[in-house]
Amino acid sequence: MLTRGERERYDRQIMIGEIGTEGQEKLKRSCLAIAGAGGLGSPIAFYLTAAGIGKLRIIDHDEVTLSNLNRQILHWEEDIGRKKVDSAKWKLEKLNSTIQIEAIAETINETNASALFEGCDAILDAMDNLPTRYVLNRCSIEKGIPFIHGAVYGFEGRVMTVLPGKSACLRCLYRGTLPPEKFPVIGVVPAVIGCIQATEAIKYLLGIGTLLTNRFLLYDGLELTFNEFAVERNPDCDHCGSIPSKE
Repeated sequence: MLTRGERERYDRQIMIGEIGTEGQEKLKRSCLAIAGAGGLGSPIAFYLTAAGIGKLRIIDHDEVTLSNLNRQILHWEEDIGRKKVDSAKWKLEKLNSTIQIEAIAETINETNASALFEGCDAILDAMDNLPTRYVLNRCSIEKGIPFIHGAVYGFEGRVMTVLPGKSACLRCLYRGTLPPEKFPVIGVVPAVIGCIQATEAIKYLLGIGTLLTNRFLLYDGLELTFNEFAVERNPDCDHCGSIPSKE
């Protein structure tokens, strides 16, 4: 049940026909995992906190550095040297004290992924490298948890939502492997992509709208265009190929 204060806080959301009081209560009961507290994780966490998601589990092992501050808006100059998850938790709790922020300062890998995402309704990809994204993708499939992929590079951004057993997965889209690398990015691009990912998460939790499943959304900030490409599930995919279709 929503408290009187929550009804006032989320009044504009409750007015939306697809949400209403029932939908806002669903958001309050939900738990979302955000893998990464950097450029993508900042807007994702900020807007999901504002929207009233009941619990956010934020996972990141890094500390804040000066070079983060052009895009990682949850972190400020005084946070340099601080764990990103601790910096994020403090800001988010100031934004909305009614929700639970769980900060986990760990490196996501194949050994701990299953435990890290236990009990979550969806995993939001705010990572900066493909190998870890593959770990998230495989964990999503094995646990049957939706996975909302986002990536940025320069003025470009990408988004796709994976529903295990129902849609193509990240491995169906990307066939190869790439080593972690430093890449260029301007802060406004993760802001755009992170907000789209947060929107996808809210839509999934509420069961409304059309998700970016089997659809790869490409954003070009220089041309200010959105292009969409169809992605087919690969029956021989080494991540999801052995999962029976739920369609």
